[in-house]
Amino acid sequence: MDPVIAEYQHLSTLTGRMREAAARGEWDALIALERTCAQQLARLKPRDGIPADESVRRQKADLIRKMLADDKAIREKTEPWMRQLEQIMHSARSEQRLQQAYLAQG
Repeated sequence: MDPVIAEYQHLSTLTGRMREAAARGEWDALIALERTCAQQLARLKPRDGIPADESVRRQKADLIRKMLADDKAIREKTEPWMRQLEQIMHSARSEQRLQQAYLAQG
């Protein structure tokens, strides 16, 4: 098996696990898997290129499409959570500013 394809398969497995973690709301696991995936991708990048063999190119394209689908599913789960977190943080900042303004008048 082509070593680059083997690495793409490993990346695909990682993004699948990330998708599962996001679906279960396991944010710490998702973050840890994302770090592992980023490290794997950084190691792959210098050796990656366009495969000469057509079947290897198809395999690589299929794996990339699968990883993009995983990424989309992950974003669909994480974006609402991120918006909720932003609202909480905004609310906390607003409350803090209100308290500071109140104390400054006192």
